[in-house]
Amino acid sequence: EVQLVESGGGLVQPGGSLRLSCAASGFTFDDYAISWFRQAPGKEREVVSCISFSDDTTYYTDSVKGRFTIANDNAKNTVYLQMNSLKPEDTAAYYCALSSTHSLCWSRPFSYQYDYWGQGTQVTVSS
Repeated sequence: EVQLVESGGGLVQPGGSLRLSCAASGFTFDDYAISWFRQAPGKEREVVSCISFSDDTTYYTDSVKGRFTIANDNAKNTVYLQMNSLKPEDTAAYYCALSSTHSLCWSRPFSYQYDYWGQGTQVTVSS
C-alpha cells in the first residue's frame, strides 16, 4: 500500500520559513513524480511544485518561484519543500501526491494525474 506522510507545517509570521517533508513508502515504481498541492478555504486546489524521480526535473507555480525550493532524497523516498519569504496568501493545507503515470515535471501537473495523496499539513502565515 502506497503511503505518503507529510510533516513540517505550522504557524509562521510573514517573511518566515518552513520546510515540509513528504515521506513515501509501500511502492516499487521506478519512474514517478511527487508534487505539492495546496488548498485554501473556499479556493480550488492548486499545484505548488513538482519533482521527478526519473530525471530530477522540477516545476514551480509562478507565485512561489524564487521563494520555494523542492528537493528529493532518493535513498529515503522523501521530498522536501523549503518555503522562504512566506506570505499570508501561502496559508493553506498542503498535500503531497505521487504519480506513477506522469513521472516528469516538464509542465504544470494536474491533480487528476496523481493517484496517491497524503493527509495534508496545515501552513498558516500570520502575524
